[in-house]
Amino acid sequence: MTEPTTGDATGTTRRRLLAAGASAAAVGLAGCLGTRDGPVPEPTVTSDRIDDGWRLLDESESTVFEQAYGPVTVRALERTLIYEYVSVAEALDETFDASGSPVVFFATRIDLRPALDGLPAGVGRDRLMTEVETAAVDAFRAQLRNAGIEDLEEVDEGTTTVTGGHTATAWRFEGEFAIDGEVPLPDGSTTAVDEPVDVTARLAVWHDGTDVLVAGGAFPSEAVTAVLGDAVPGSIDGETVVESIADAETAEALATDPAAFDEEISALIVSVE
Repeated sequence: MTEPTTGDATGTTRRRLLAAGASAAAVGLAGCLGTRDGPVPEPTVTSDRIDDGWRLLDESESTVFEQAYGPVTVRALERTLIYEYVSVAEALDETFDASGSPVVFFATRIDLRPALDGLPAGVGRDRLMTEVETAAVDAFRAQLRNAGIEDLEEVDEGTTTVTGGHTATAWRFEGEFAIDGEVPLPDGSTTAVDEPVDVTARLAVWHDGTDVLVAGGAFPSEAVTAVLGDAVPGSIDGETVVESIADAETAEALATDPAAFDEEISALIVSVE
């Protein structure tokens, strides 16, 4: 089940960081070919996976785009949901006092007002979709940067099929999540760990017939414990290092197979509607 947002200081810090990412992610996005009044409906993650291990951190609603096209002023409104994978976020917080996480997911609905057919000639669907895709990539970088993921580089672009049979433009990125702290050694001393965890990130943007939807997430490309094992001297494995700081459950969370996260994120992205 989705765990409620905690009210402790660490949780507040993490929420503040990712909420800032949501605002940065929203700026510049334009979408939607339909017109409605009132609030933008929140995007729906239809996969049951979102209820198993994920926690809703924050959501935002704002006017994120306003631009004149001839005599018509176009306003884009957004609603964004931000999630993190609880066990990994809490494990990193416990072992390294990290305020971010390399396992995050977000979904955004963008509503353009007025509708596309109300815009002056020369401003069409292709132009707006190109603009929203470009902005979505820039926004995605900001979103992940606020989660602690840096140096994001695009490595692939293609298409994927999402809920409802719509075709989404999809990107794959690579980046790094920094781990910085000290860990104990068997001889009673400590050693500094300052190693990045390689991260894979996925993003998709599509038009569902009414709105433009944006969904994306990130996960470690290698087990965090493997990075720790390589960072400490001798033959100590990373799970042993984590267990010496916290417990076996924390070590298990940080030893999760990256393929499991890849499957999780990919399934969540295509399930958004």
